[in-house]
Amino acid sequence: MKEIYVNLKRFDVPKQYGGICPDENPVKWIQGIIRSTAEMGLGKMEEVNVTYFLPEALLVPALEEFHRISEEDRAHFQIGCQGVYREDVAGGGNFGAFTTNRPAAAMKALGENWVMIGHSEERKDKLSLLTAYDPVIKEDAGRYEKAAESVEGLLNQEVQCALSRGMNVLFCVGETAEQKGSDVPEEYEPRVRDVLREQLCKGLKGIEAWADSKISVGYEPIWAIGPGKTPPSGNYVAFVSSYIKEVCREEFHKELSVVYGGGLKEENAAEMAAVSTLDGGLVALTKFTQPIAFDVGSLREIIHAYVK
Repeated sequence: MKEIYVNLKRFDVPKQYGGICPDENPVKWIQGIIRSTAEMGLGKMEEVNVTYFLPEALLVPALEEFHRISEEDRAHFQIGCQGVYREDVAGGGNFGAFTTNRPAAAMKALGENWVMIGHSEERKDKLSLLTAYDPVIKEDAGRYEKAAESVEGLLNQEVQCALSRGMNVLFCVGETAEQKGSDVPEEYEPRVRDVLREQLCKGLKGIEAWADSKISVGYEPIWAIGPGKTPPSGNYVAFVSSYIKEVCREEFHKELSVVYGGGLKEENAAEMAAVSTLDGGLVALTKFTQPIAFDVGSLREIIHAYVK
């Protein structure tokens, strides 16, 4: 079974406010996306699971539309949230002093069964808070390493909160240009292995206790994401994905799904599909030239290009 995840980022912001939602009413837009997903049959493909991760403002209207779809049309289609807080509501304890944050209990109560944790944008945000306190982190390799370790600990708390609520997790990992360093395999491979092992071992620590939850790993080559950047080759992704699986077997005794999170698109779908240690991909946009956009028809073409 292949896994296709879709991160709909900030599609709760219409274009008139500087966002990319093509409808001035984002609620109307997301409900149309959910309906189109069902109408185009993306929720009943026997060989593919499709999961959308949505900003919090769109979760309730999306779920309302989702539950209007027949069970057959959403058999392999799910909706998830874009993160949970590192602490959670506890009976007889903290019942909700989490203003501005998103406890896992609240997401589970809405009906969310999936959460994305550790996306490169989330890692960047957490690291920026530490850097605001200690600007030397940017320049001192030792302090940067300690800060990155702290970020992994915070992400692990989020993972544990999600799993304790019975949620499934897409956990994102990946190296920056500075961490990768050279373009020479003999030089970058040990560096990339060290980064990924650190992120996996610290971020997913303790997942053995949650046998009933599904955990996937999304590989984001941060150095290759963005306009004008060169995406990694299939050989590079094969090296990374096989290593991720190896670490997960060694450390957690689990065979976790690994998906390509550098932007699965129609142009690279066939190349990524040829990587035997990949189990799918993470999609953000389906149109990368202005006006950038997401539409279900293009997502269907990406999926067909990947699984054909």
